[in-house]
Amino acid sequence: MDVHEPRPDPEGDGGAGAAPPGGLLDLLSVAAVVLDDAGRIVFWSPQADEVFGYTAEEALGRYAARLLVHEEQRDLVVKLFAEVMGTGESWAGAFPIRHKDGSTRLVEFRNMRLVDDLGDIYALGIAADQSTLQRVETDLALSQRLVSQAPIGIALLDTKLRYVLVNPELERINGVSAADHLGRYPHDILTSLDVDSIESAMRRVLLAGTPLIDQHTVGRTLADPDHDHAWSVSHYRLEDSGGRVIGVANSVIDVSERHRAAAEADRARHRLTMIADASARVGTTLEVEHTAQELVKVAVPDLADIASVDVLDAAASALRRCSPAEGPKLFRPLAVAAAYPTPAAAALQVVDRAPYGADRLITQCVHTGRPVVAHAGQQDLERIALSADSAAVFAQAGVHSYLAVPLIARNEVLGAFGLLRARNQLPFDEDDVLLAVDLAARAGVAIDNARLYQSVRNTAETLQRSLLPGELPQPTGLNVASFYQPAQASSEIGGDWYDVIPLARDKTALVIGDVMGNGIDAAATMGRLRTATSAFADLDLAPAEVLRHLDKITCGLEHYIATCIYATYDPHTHRCHIANAGHLPPVLTSSGRLPQLLELAPGAPLGVGGVPFHTTAFDLNPGDRIVLYTDGLVETRHQPIDERLNALVRTLEEPRRPLDETCRWLVDALRDTNDHDDVALLIAQATPDVPQRPRPT
Repeated sequence: MDVHEPRPDPEGDGGAGAAPPGGLLDLLSVAAVVLDDAGRIVFWSPQADEVFGYTAEEALGRYAARLLVHEEQRDLVVKLFAEVMGTGESWAGAFPIRHKDGSTRLVEFRNMRLVDDLGDIYALGIAADQSTLQRVETDLALSQRLVSQAPIGIALLDTKLRYVLVNPELERINGVSAADHLGRYPHDILTSLDVDSIESAMRRVLLAGTPLIDQHTVGRTLADPDHDHAWSVSHYRLEDSGGRVIGVANSVIDVSERHRAAAEADRARHRLTMIADASARVGTTLEVEHTAQELVKVAVPDLADIASVDVLDAAASALRRCSPAEGPKLFRPLAVAAAYPTPAAAALQVVDRAPYGADRLITQCVHTGRPVVAHAGQQDLERIALSADSAAVFAQAGVHSYLAVPLIARNEVLGAFGLLRARNQLPFDEDDVLLAVDLAARAGVAIDNARLYQSVRNTAETLQRSLLPGELPQPTGLNVASFYQPAQASSEIGGDWYDVIPLARDKTALVIGDVMGNGIDAAATMGRLRTATSAFADLDLAPAEVLRHLDKITCGLEHYIATCIYATYDPHTHRCHIANAGHLPPVLTSSGRLPQLLELAPGAPLGVGGVPFHTTAFDLNPGDRIVLYTDGLVETRHQPIDERLNALVRTLEEPRRPLDETCRWLVDALRDTNDHDDVALLIAQATPDVPQRPRPT
């Protein structure tokens, strides 16, 4: 049999088996000597050669006392021999013998009387060198003391992986007495651990002989069945002095504190990672709903299975501060995210506003401004959900833990950040609360910024639209369409305007302009210019004269300047007169001809002062279109304006669409999605149903 393979167990295999040399008897070199009743040596074992120094040929037939005992001690030996032979009682003790080399050695003896089937009497002496025996006894005593008093768990198992020795520390760790270990297998004792992996590791050690050091395992034993512990386990193969495999030894060290510290460090790193992730991902836009979506996506699935953001309706709809008060609260759901498809998420997705009673946990959260944690039984689920039906859905989905954290910004509670766990079996703990509070704090500021931004934006856009024409008039001889798209940033709303002004004798004034500035002040300036333009239009002035008067007004408007095109159209002559104050040129499209930019006399923007304006005339025949626009349609930060104007002309080469559709189409085709300027667009098309009159000479 290979010495590296576990030796068949005689008891387990049901029979005896040959064993290779080795074991304690070989280590001690125990000798056997038999004397007849006269004291002559009649049997001499091979081990006796080593203990006494004589070979069998030298010893057999000789008197033992004369051969092995010093003369001064022979009488005592003869006396002891006689007592053993006469009484049959055994004698044991240490006795000095004379070695063949002349030295004296202490030998441990055990002597006893033997009787054969003929009644003849013999004396059997079993002997071992005392120094060797004492060394072995010392080693055994030390080993036993170390094992029994070791602060680590130690076990010895045979080649069948049955316990043969367990020290007190392992008794304490496993919560099972040593006696109840013996003869049993690890899977009989360690029922709450990954015992298959443990036994597999021990079998590998038995076969290969290579120790497995510091193998970590986590679980529970009978010593503490309610809490997880961590252990460092090492396995070593045991061999006797002859190399025979006799089993495997285990050492077990409780490293629960180290494991908990490492777990805490991992959780801290994970928490910092999530916070850093939230800092990068939450608040990337100034849109309230988008910010809420960013927050729930950060929380799922690492922190919760389901996350939601609900803001107080008062906070979402007004700029005024909303201090929590007692009573029910009306919430506006903004975002829900789930780690996996679950009906519990749908139960949170309310279409409009959701009224939560004063007894609801989310209401308590915004009332107190503090986190609320609940490990959800049926009663708690009813306080979490909006309705009894929703609570039933939560229960069916396995929701067992709930955490609500207030969204606070500038000392105002805006709403709540809600977290649910279902598949994640761990309840929310203090670390989870701290992490959720950190995430909510960052998100609260971002949501508040978005809320305030949207309010300012709505105000500016409302002002801007209120200053623009409502429903356009239907001028004689023209079909007109307009389009306005505000800037994405509230601070950039306010400068663009257009107008269609009916004049005397069926004529119409077409106006497009852009105040060079932004915000509410620019919008207000635009309103004043539009009002002034309407007033000067009624005077039936030439376009250059209208711009000259507007220039004077603009010079007094707090250093604002504006670009503007003013054109008049006479449907009876199909003649158009136009003047430009620093604005981008219109595009003229005619049937059968390519679109072209109108070449107008240059003019300085309104507000520069002292620069003359010039009127240019051209024909706008039935079917012809003039396209007026502001720079937000074509200007970008990365392309020259000439390229962009050419792109506008090429776009208008496409087959014609209805006027309203053309406006939307031009904006979609040309406006840079990364540009944040507003856009005004006015298109007029001459119609053929107006009686002609001679042009004045």
